[in-house]
Amino acid sequence: MVKMNTKHVYGIEALFGILMALIAYYISIRLVILISLFLLSLLNIFKAPTSMLWLAAIFVNEYSVVFIILTTLTLLISTQIGFSTLLGTIIGLIALLLYLSPIIRAYFIAQNLTKNLKKAFEHDRSTSTRNQHFSNDVPFSIVKLFQFVPKISYRTFTYVKYDDTSLTLDYYESCVSGKRPCVVVIHGGSWVSGNSKQLPELNSHLAQIGYHVVAINYRLAPKWQYPLAIEDATAALNYLRNHADELNIDIENFVLLGRSAGAQIALLSAYKLKQLGIKGAINFYGPVDMIWGYMTPTNPLVLNSYRTLERYLGGSYPDIPEKYRDSSPIEFVTKHTVPTLHLHGALDSLVFDEHARRLSNKLNEHDVPNYFLRLPWATHGFDYNLNGPGGQLSTYAIKYFLRVVIQQ
Repeated sequence: MVKMNTKHVYGIEALFGILMALIAYYISIRLVILISLFLLSLLNIFKAPTSMLWLAAIFVNEYSVVFIILTTLTLLISTQIGFSTLLGTIIGLIALLLYLSPIIRAYFIAQNLTKNLKKAFEHDRSTSTRNQHFSNDVPFSIVKLFQFVPKISYRTFTYVKYDDTSLTLDYYESCVSGKRPCVVVIHGGSWVSGNSKQLPELNSHLAQIGYHVVAINYRLAPKWQYPLAIEDATAALNYLRNHADELNIDIENFVLLGRSAGAQIALLSAYKLKQLGIKGAINFYGPVDMIWGYMTPTNPLVLNSYRTLERYLGGSYPDIPEKYRDSSPIEFVTKHTVPTLHLHGALDSLVFDEHARRLSNKLNEHDVPNYFLRLPWATHGFDYNLNGPGGQLSTYAIKYFLRVVIQQ
């Protein structure tokens, strides 16, 4: 099994820092800043080679406006004319173009997004009529890049108690009164970390437009292994159904939304649980084919996928092949599978976007409505900024999807 060589990674990053310091001392601080900004801008077209650069890529991709401003200001600072100034200007202009690329590409994707979603999910006139007022929203707006997402309060409930632990959920009540549909959100974290507090902005936004949102905690590996997380998702749905009257939940309209590891839990639950009012599933960059994922490992400097899967499932694929199959949502697709929305970045170095493509193809083979929104510049966790280029497009697609699959 491949292990991450952290000393090697830190050594490279330290050497790069020393090199930049020498350039700054002997040539130009402006040139060093522009070279650094240029190197970061490459994360808009290449996958991050280390875990630290993956985290940087999220900000480079989805807070591109900040980097555009920084690059522009640095370009305007020029106190002398010379080779280093000219070189810095050329490098800075290339970086500026790369920082603009997510915005430009998001704009062009937005032009056809509504049409593509309609083609994927709307099959009759009644569906189209339900969504005729959705035209007031737009998939992407430059103005939104400069806005913040307001948050709303939530209540926390204990939904299940076991002998060795208890689990809670966070309930974001719909701002629209009456019985409302419910979106159940399952967090990521490689099945070993994370909690229901992750990325709450989407929860607040959906609650403001009329959906109850419930973000759940589940038992984490390696202490608790598959299929216990699936049992927790089932327990959460049962709790919500049993308390539907006091929470004003429409028990016939649940949609499961998962991110990363949580997407595997959400999809598997949605595909296996037939009688709990689940109308759809939303897959944010999730591993859906555990066998293919094991056979196609990630860069160990970013994520040791062997170790991640083995901690969750309890062993390697050669040792427990049946568990890898049983935990793969792609293995449970039938013509009765619920509609599915896939949201994935092409530069994802933790969970390859091939997972979403494979599941989309399998769903198409069984004539199951689904849509794969592939973002060419985006990495794992691109929805960290709900108003970034990827955040805006994915949020629009989610709202469209919810209106189609939920009977309102």
